[in-house]
Amino acid sequence: MSDREHEIYDAVGIGLGPSNLSLAIALEELRANGSENEVKSLFLERQPSFGWHRNMLLPSATMQVSFLKDLVTFRNPMSSFSFISYLHASGRLPQFVNNQDFFPTREEFHQYLEWAQARVADRIVYGSEVTSVRLPPDTAPELSDRLRLEVADATGRVDRVVEARNVVISTGLVPSMPEGAERDERVWHSSEFLEKYRRMNPRELRRVAVAGAGQSAAEITRFLYDELPHAQVWAIIPSYGYAIADDTPYANQVFDPGAVDDYYYGTEQTRDAFWRYHRNTNYSVVDGDVIRELYRRSYDDDVRGVRRLRFLNLTRVIGVKRVGAETRVSVEGGPDAEVRELSFDAVVCATGYDAMEPTGLLGDLDRLCLRDEAGRYRVERDYRIMTAPEMRCGIYLQGGTEHTHGLTSSLLSNIAVRSGEIVDSIVARRAGQNAESTILAKVGGDVG
Repeated sequence: MSDREHEIYDAVGIGLGPSNLSLAIALEELRANGSENEVKSLFLERQPSFGWHRNMLLPSATMQVSFLKDLVTFRNPMSSFSFISYLHASGRLPQFVNNQDFFPTREEFHQYLEWAQARVADRIVYGSEVTSVRLPPDTAPELSDRLRLEVADATGRVDRVVEARNVVISTGLVPSMPEGAERDERVWHSSEFLEKYRRMNPRELRRVAVAGAGQSAAEITRFLYDELPHAQVWAIIPSYGYAIADDTPYANQVFDPGAVDDYYYGTEQTRDAFWRYHRNTNYSVVDGDVIRELYRRSYDDDVRGVRRLRFLNLTRVIGVKRVGAETRVSVEGGPDAEVRELSFDAVVCATGYDAMEPTGLLGDLDRLCLRDEAGRYRVERDYRIMTAPEMRCGIYLQGGTEHTHGLTSSLLSNIAVRSGEIVDSIVARRAGQNAESTILAKVGGDVG
């Protein structure tokens, strides 16, 4: 790594989930095509190895998007990095076709992501967390064509400095807990579910609760019901029941690449309509098959005269505290908004995520980033933060742009096209800056 510490990169990706993995592949294909516009890149990831929602790789859990919405296909259908290419390399293409299903299991899709990242591993450094993005010391923005990234190792010690002309931030969503709930060995967020569950002795789990109304909440409820036949499983749902995800063809058009333009260039009324009418394609909704499976389990309980699966509808968690070995959960709900306290052996909060927020990472650079009336970053169509005129470097976001680019900003649906657009932007900006430098040098020579 010592030779990399002092190298200047055209682009450095901060974080390596599917979005920046897709970007790394787009850059690799640019290089492999012999383009004179090759972009020298590096990707830094704080995890010790690749992993994407590993703690939600539940048995039989399937993807909610088609396998064709992989890392590359919508950008380059001929790519050797496609899910189809992965199946062919794995010797499972005929079997997958015979399965007649557009939606692979999450486990298989994760294997595909691992296969893809292994092919661009030479530009990825794991166990490396970017702790700050700054201008070089004592340098004014208009005089600098690069940014300085401080990178910490697994112990938290800053052990290298990397310089980049552009950064692409994709640090992922931030787990959100109910107010009054703190994570511990008995109170888990869905993002850490399998890891925490496997540490437990299943026999100790006789009363467990799952808070939330979305896909993860329903899948975890189903998993616990099946894995713990001796236990009661309580589903704490803020709605009256699980709502089905609208995955019908016309509604799904909201995830098409062209819908990004409609949202970005639309009026406030247009943008409001996107969220009002199509929020149920992704947010706090559950696949119909999972809803029906849970209902069947509940109905079978009634037939047998047992109540292992219990639902608290119109109810939300308002506090969690530990008393000895018990976890006591305060809930507010029901038609009369009654507050009561229930005891559980473990509580899973499948309560979603907050958007990526890079403000802390950017530090003093944040003052050069423009914001809208609501205090959110203003973002160009190419996913680059709008900055003060004197800022010459590019800061791109893969995530945290729902307010400018719409529903697909944190989803898999558009990552292939988005990554291609970011690559095109970096190449075009570099060409423009090189042309400007040439003109300035010529003018300077003529004057001399």
